[in-house]
Amino acid sequence: MKVIMTTKIDLASMNIRRHLIEGFGFKETEKSFDGNPVYEKGDTLILTTNDEMIYYDGLDRAIENQLGLKPEVIVFASRHSSEKKLPALTTHVTGNWGKALYGGKDGHLAIAIPGAMKLALLKMNELNDLGWTVCYEATHHGPSELEVPSLFIEIGSSEEEWINERAGEIIAETIMHILENYDKKKFKVAIGIGGGHYAPKQTKRALETELAFGHILPKYAQPVPKEMLLRAIERTAEPVEAIYVDWKGSRGETRQLARSLTEELGLEFIKD
Repeated sequence: MKVIMTTKIDLASMNIRRHLIEGFGFKETEKSFDGNPVYEKGDTLILTTNDEMIYYDGLDRAIENQLGLKPEVIVFASRHSSEKKLPALTTHVTGNWGKALYGGKDGHLAIAIPGAMKLALLKMNELNDLGWTVCYEATHHGPSELEVPSLFIEIGSSEEEWINERAGEIIAETIMHILENYDKKKFKVAIGIGGGHYAPKQTKRALETELAFGHILPKYAQPVPKEMLLRAIERTAEPVEAIYVDWKGSRGETRQLARSLTEELGLEFIKD
């Protein structure tokens, strides 16, 4: 089963959930998860919890315990917050390159699903008639302790955007597109290094070329030990073929680490 995860305390999450139920024919079942009704359509469930999803380590185990099934993928429908209140539609995988400030564990990464995130970017960009930014975010926040592939897809970045009806429609349609197609499409998979939190160069590459990104290490989280880059490659659901470096947006030691790692592992080194 495929799982769309929502939470009652998130306006954007509830906006997206409503558009999924009303627009795509999900039906309420007799099952419950965390005390909330479970909605189902075909091989996809909508689950709802009561707290912040970023702290829900072990969600896959909770689903197995409560519903007796192991999800094959989890899509978190969420809000995005920023001080600049940039209207945006974003996607990213979770985890912490260093200290865990907002959920998850220090130096732990969730399992990235690059093809699904690329499909999310492409579909959001196609549907985006709001004039908002569409982008990746760098890997950040929890949960990190998940043993099935997952991604966040978000409406940002203030209450005005979270409750926007069109944004809810766009994300709902994007989620359904992802879940129907992520296991059919094959892209060239890379981990991304460098740039700011909104990964502009990686976003541009994903929208314009065959590249699909898993974990993205921004400049502000650098440097990291070699073990973290190896972990990012290991914690990717699809085979990683390349390491992409935003050269000016990376620290010198991280550039060199990335280059030496590609030689060691036989991966392509892409410099932008």
